[in-house]
Formats: sequence, C-alpha cells, structure tokens
Amino acid sequence: MAAPCVPDAAAEANQAIREFMAARTGRGLWSDEQAEYERLLAAWAAASAVTPIRQASTIS
Repeated sequence: MAAPCVPDAAAEANQAIREFMAARTGRGLWSDEQAEYERLLAAWAAASAVTPIRQASTIS
C-alpha cells in the first residue's frame, strides 16, 4: 500500500509535535508548554490547509 503524499511543511510540523509530546510523556503540559503545543498545532493545521494532500494512485 502506498503512503499518502504529505506536504513537507505539514510533515515537519507533525514531527515537531511528536517530538514535543514525546519529551513530555507521562505528565500533563505546563501552561507555557500548552501554549507552545497550540502554536505547533496551529502551524500543522495551516500547513495542511494550504497544500491539499494528494494520495498516490494504486493499481489493482
């Protein structure tokens, strides 16, 4: 199965969110961390909305 084509900016923002949350596993976010998470999430949403995600076509 082919992976969908994800815009670079969205993929980078997604990776930043994953790394940010992995560093805080097992506890809640502090208020300043919550603000940073929301900033990262907004960057991901904006990047995802700007460039439509195109799926690779598959041949059956």
